[in-house]
Amino acid sequence: MEQDDAPRGRRNAYRVALVAFLGVRAFDVSVITEVWGTDRTDRDAPAFDLRRVAPETATPVPMRGGLSLLPDRTLSWLPRADLILVPGLDDHVTPAPPPVLQALRRAHARGTTIAALCGGAFTLAQAGLLDGRRAITHWNLVDLLRARHPEVTVVPDALFIEDDNIWTAAGTAAGIDLCLHLVRRSHGAEAAATIARSMVTAPFRTGTQAQFIEHATPHTDRDADALAAVREHALRHLHEPLTVAGLAARAGMSPRTFARHFTAATGTTPLRWLLDQRLAAAQKLLERTDLPMPEVARRAGFGSEVTMRQHFASRLATSPRAYRAAFSAGSATAGSSPIAR
Repeated sequence: MEQDDAPRGRRNAYRVALVAFLGVRAFDVSVITEVWGTDRTDRDAPAFDLRRVAPETATPVPMRGGLSLLPDRTLSWLPRADLILVPGLDDHVTPAPPPVLQALRRAHARGTTIAALCGGAFTLAQAGLLDGRRAITHWNLVDLLRARHPEVTVVPDALFIEDDNIWTAAGTAAGIDLCLHLVRRSHGAEAAATIARSMVTAPFRTGTQAQFIEHATPHTDRDADALAAVREHALRHLHEPLTVAGLAARAGMSPRTFARHFTAATGTTPLRWLLDQRLAAAQKLLERTDLPMPEVARRAGFGSEVTMRQHFASRLATSPRAYRAAFSAGSATAGSSPIAR
């Protein structure tokens, strides 16, 4: 195993491996590097140790557009990694190097979290890691993934999903969503928000949203303005009881029309969107304040601590108290995620 030469002060950093080989997409490499390879500790972001891992380090890995990636570790470094990331591919049917596939299989057997962006799902499928598991890829590649790997349960419409500690994401921007989600689950919502602000991107899009949103008629722009105003109102009043009927009335629509337009505009239902925002608000309060649990639940709009606890368990696989212990400011265990999925 290669010696760890991380700079002083970063030897306990969260270790991330970017797996590189001929054919990886430059965009996905850039996303991974921007999220985990930029030092933002001066803004209280976590310390990361990103390594570019390849079968051998002597030769740069060429990418499209005249770019190249110089690996700094061989595959023998992977047992050190807390997280392994597989970029998408320019040619999704090109076989990955056998040593890469073997290393990924060993990493999964060790229990290491593995995530693939976009067409990186094809690499994981080649390794057999998606056999009998749910996976997603770019919407334009769904049929190809099904045809070439029928043993994979391909989910047709999501931004990212997880199955047995293996994460896959849809195309392009969904890779950013997955990367920020992985930061959120290992280091908390505030850390993910800090990185998102630096990248000038949305800090919170759930994996269950649709991959793309179609605007079928010109009047949808007018409807979108009304829906944006409703969402802004809801965010300012999360602590109050909010119903789909009430939000629809504010938008000047019937509940059925409102729900249809809301889903078309956002890729998710009004109720799921509200729950996502309340979970995000509760996470922020748990990280930033020492408010008692009933007050956190009230301010986030859950009504009761019991309801908040139930939603944390079903969506985050943890409890509010465990989340606070792991991610609150000054927590000795910050960065040790209690979130199972």
